[in-house]
Amino acid sequence: MKLFIIFIIASFCGASYCQYDNGFFTWLNYLRRGYNPYAYLESSGSADCPLECHCPSNFPTAMYCDSRKLKHIPYVPSRMKYVYFQNNQIASIQNGVFDNATGLIWIILHNNNLTSEQIDSKVFSKLKNLERLYLHHNKLTKIPTALPRSLKELQLSSNYLSSIPADGLEGLDNLTALYLNDNQLKDVGGALRGLSSLALLDLSNNKLKKLPENLPNSLNQLYLESNHVNTIPDEYFSKFLRLRYVRLSKNDLTDAGIPSNTFNSSSLIELDLSYNKLQKIPPVNPNLENLYLHANRIKEFSLTSFCKVIDIMNFSRIRVLRLDGNEIRQDTIPAEAPLCLRRAAIIDI
Repeated sequence: MKLFIIFIIASFCGASYCQYDNGFFTWLNYLRRGYNPYAYLESSGSADCPLECHCPSNFPTAMYCDSRKLKHIPYVPSRMKYVYFQNNQIASIQNGVFDNATGLIWIILHNNNLTSEQIDSKVFSKLKNLERLYLHHNKLTKIPTALPRSLKELQLSSNYLSSIPADGLEGLDNLTALYLNDNQLKDVGGALRGLSSLALLDLSNNKLKKLPENLPNSLNQLYLESNHVNTIPDEYFSKFLRLRYVRLSKNDLTDAGIPSNTFNSSSLIELDLSYNKLQKIPPVNPNLENLYLHANRIKEFSLTSFCKVIDIMNFSRIRVLRLDGNEIRQDTIPAEAPLCLRRAAIIDI
């Protein structure tokens, strides 16, 4: 009888009133259609979500388990493609933990207590669709093994890596971004040679004394600031035909360690050599747009470093030039500077 009264009330419900997203009327509609009143909850995608996590109904392939003081990885439902475990206390990853969800695309695990000894050797091997793996800010001393070939971005910064085995990244020919910054690397050997799609490599804040050899020529961005590099091999950058951004600030570079043709690369548009020990402006390609030389020991504004010939047809594309924190006086700037640097919007001296 009560159910009959509910149906009567619903039949007199005004169209404008019934359009509101009211939980009572949602439940009532399921009753009227003969559906299970709990089907709405089941269809939200939360029925198999671990209690420790949040699985939003509007994003049914994502599982948020971040910042929950977790010490282990919970059960991962098979439908998941994106899992977030960052900012926890997870110290180990056991084999099989992802076997139920082999369609995973992102695994976010930064800011945990992971050690290399507690990551099983094949824990990622079955994830044939994995594209992003974030393991930065952990306690790793080795790169995880058996990483899937599908990987496009690998975050390993802020760990304790001191070396990379020659085969440590073997087979990752789809990898486009590799973050190894803030580790203890002294050399990378030939471990990066086979990364044929690598566009971004971050090796900043390590212990490198020389530029890495055998890097893939697919590089677009190379970050090497805060190391101990004091010499650049002649024409080191000439083989990187796609290289556009180079950061070498906070190293030990001197004039003697930079051959005259080092930065004559037509692809470069940004070069950072700040906080080194340079006394002269190194020659750069006319196509360079942003040059950072602040906090060196430069005494002379050498216009030939930008323009070998100065006339109406030959000029530098420099837009931003930073020379502040050096020993250059304003009255030593050549009179032809406005003609050579006619595109410059910012010149700090």
